[in-house]
Amino acid sequence: MTRQRILITGASSGLGAGMARAFAAKGRDLALCARRVDRLDELKAELTGRYPNIRVAVAALDVNDHEQVPKVFAQLADELGGIDRIIVNAGIGKGARLGSGKVWANKATIETNLVAALVQVETALEMFTEAGSGHLVLISSVLGNKGVPGVKAAYAASKAGVSSLGESLRGEYASGPIKVTVIEPGYIESEMTAKSNSTMLMVDNETGVRQMVNAIERETGRAIVPGWPWIPLVALLRLLPPRFTKPFA
Repeated sequence: MTRQRILITGASSGLGAGMARAFAAKGRDLALCARRVDRLDELKAELTGRYPNIRVAVAALDVNDHEQVPKVFAQLADELGGIDRIIVNAGIGKGARLGSGKVWANKATIETNLVAALVQVETALEMFTEAGSGHLVLISSVLGNKGVPGVKAAYAASKAGVSSLGESLRGEYASGPIKVTVIEPGYIESEMTAKSNSTMLMVDNETGVRQMVNAIERETGRAIVPGWPWIPLVALLRLLPPRFTKPFA
């Protein structure tokens, strides 16, 4: 099935902008939202200039403003005449070692990556139920598979929650009409991973996004991307005692 009208949150940079470019190249219509509307406007101009036959609608959205999520989703759906796929991508990577006194950083990570994701999920399911079909995509992380000590502890917990939501929904909608996909990226070049210490495991944005989009298009239930080396690394990560998982973060 071709999902022609695709909504992406957190689309102003990184993986969100990369997916927008990849789907635009496939001729899809896009609904893009993020906090930085100036970047969205630049991305819209780029995509419509390169692919004049597609439609691109943009809107400012802070996903932590929960009341605005259904309003903005509805506004974008009206502009495109409906939405066939929603990619819950908006997230942050800040965090601090638990107990370091920087509760604000860890709280922000949990609120943005998990609580706001839940609000987007609820909104998407309501829209798709009314429409009779749809494809919900949750962008999680390979770190959602295991707790990690240090500054990524809250981030890993937030992504574990996202993956769990996706697993629950796959069971809920096993017979349709809504399809659910969870994407667990490894380290892909973006603003979020710019300060990562795991540069040896990093792939460029274009390569990583291409594999993400391929998995999304297949509507796979769960996909670890890039498959190499992350599929075997995730299997190893699950077996390691927690004190040995820090290098993966």
